[in-house]
Amino acid sequence: MFFLNTRALPMGGGVGPLKVLDENSRVYQPSDVGAAVRGHDVLLVTHGFNVNQADGLEKLSNWAKLVDLGSTVCVGMLWPGDARWIHVVDYPLEGNEAIDAGNSLAGFLNSYFAAALSLSFASHSLGARVVLQTIAGLNRTTVRRLLLMAGAIDNTCLAGEYARAATKVQSISVLASRSDDVLEWAFPAGNFVSGLFSRGTPYVHEALGREGPAEPYPSSGNIHADWQIPDGWNFGHGSYLPPNPLSANPTRYSPLPCFPPPNMPALPNYAPAALQSNETLWQPAFSAAVQSARWP
Repeated sequence: MFFLNTRALPMGGGVGPLKVLDENSRVYQPSDVGAAVRGHDVLLVTHGFNVNQADGLEKLSNWAKLVDLGSTVCVGMLWPGDARWIHVVDYPLEGNEAIDAGNSLAGFLNSYFAAALSLSFASHSLGARVVLQTIAGLNRTTVRRLLLMAGAIDNTCLAGEYARAATKVQSISVLASRSDDVLEWAFPAGNFVSGLFSRGTPYVHEALGREGPAEPYPSSGNIHADWQIPDGWNFGHGSYLPPNPLSANPTRYSPLPCFPPPNMPALPNYAPAALQSNETLWQPAFSAAVQSARWP
């Protein structure tokens, strides 16, 4: 699996010249990844804040193993989202790093991914801003799919700040959970500081990854309706991506490969009994299954 690494340093630091890596941090030429994606559908996936390079490589590699997308090529995107100071205090400034990383990624994709059949994106946490900034800068007029998991970004973003990016996407999926304590407490505090010191007006909106998108929805009507994960599933901020290291028995992560069924009107409030005893294993499988089920 290839990774597009926008980090200047393996831990902390800012955005540096983009490098192409594999999961073992070996460096490749941009033309290598360009050749790998030529003629293929491509899914680009990124992590959130407070994740260093090593954790990003492992978490994204682990999640990609759970996704069933046929011949689609998965590519990871690394950015310097790990806090340089105190987590909540540093969080507002990481939004600026996310924007810089998105701009760098957009330029790289325009140069080396033009021959890909299609581009799709998935993100966790503040990675939502990375992918939306990337999509906004693409020369392509169409993006196939977008999955925003636990988005640490205002829930008005799809019809406001990133409305132009949202209209490029054929199908948008959001996963949100009211059990996400990080988005309940750290996100509002961080956004208030961000509004005071970097963007002029304090943000007062809910996080996209806690309540889902606010109305009005994207004008193109391209957003999937089922975004709220039932409260009884206890999805926290770290539930969406597999823990490091991956279990020695990866099949335990995929108990419901076709879940949720496309004809299910609503998810049950409590997860199936067979899964409740090992929730840290089935929750990443669920987020990957949503990506797989909504891919066609």
